[in-house]
Amino acid sequence: MQNLTLTIVQTALHWHDAKANREMFSEKLTATAPRTDLIILPEMFTTGFSMNAVELAEEPEGSTLQWMQQEAAKHKAVITGSIIVRENNKYFNRLLWVRPDGSFVKYDKRHLFRMAKEHHTYTAGNKRLVVELNGWKVCPLVCYDLRFPVWSRNTGNDYDLLIYVANWPKPRNQAWRTLLQGRAIENLAYVAGVNRVGTDGNGYPYSGDSAVIHPKGYHLLEATEAEGINTITLDKKELEDFRAAFPAHLDADAFSLF
Repeated sequence: MQNLTLTIVQTALHWHDAKANREMFSEKLTATAPRTDLIILPEMFTTGFSMNAVELAEEPEGSTLQWMQQEAAKHKAVITGSIIVRENNKYFNRLLWVRPDGSFVKYDKRHLFRMAKEHHTYTAGNKRLVVELNGWKVCPLVCYDLRFPVWSRNTGNDYDLLIYVANWPKPRNQAWRTLLQGRAIENLAYVAGVNRVGTDGNGYPYSGDSAVIHPKGYHLLEATEAEGINTITLDKKELEDFRAAFPAHLDADAFSLF
């Protein structure tokens, strides 16, 4: 069983400035130079959480995807995070999962944050993504998806690691912290939540609180409100042993989303 090393990047973002954000992330990753399998960036990491999709959206294989391909190859690691994409005259809050060989897959945010009228600007996705990495099954989701346990449900151990990339404001950080733990416990899986810090162009503050949670619900890694890059290795055998000793998933209720 191969362990998985992941790196979470918690930082402030330049408001509506994709080029500045790409350069900032390149500098941070080069300075830290972690040996890792997976680099996780926040939601809308090139712009901040914005409804100005008309001006900010990129084409599906635009500058940021190309940058992610370069960074993935440079660090010999998968890199993931979400950006604003325009496709077929629609806008998506799209997570990209980019491999070192340049290949990639995508996930469009399913649950759009109506309190910010995200659903008036973006089109919701309708298909969850589970990808394989070094013998691990990984399910990456986006921010508000965290509040919806049915969408996150690990039916039949579909995944080993659940990821949330986010721009989750400080006034609701208790919900963020609590729900990350809940998703880990109920799904018998590791959970990584990667949030930003600082204040965005709308004046909303972010406290970070990025974390990696053990399937039993305790923190393996807990970031504060400071910027930083943290790397941690997850133990696959420990996960398998816990699932074998406590197979709660065998008693889960059957359901169908569609």
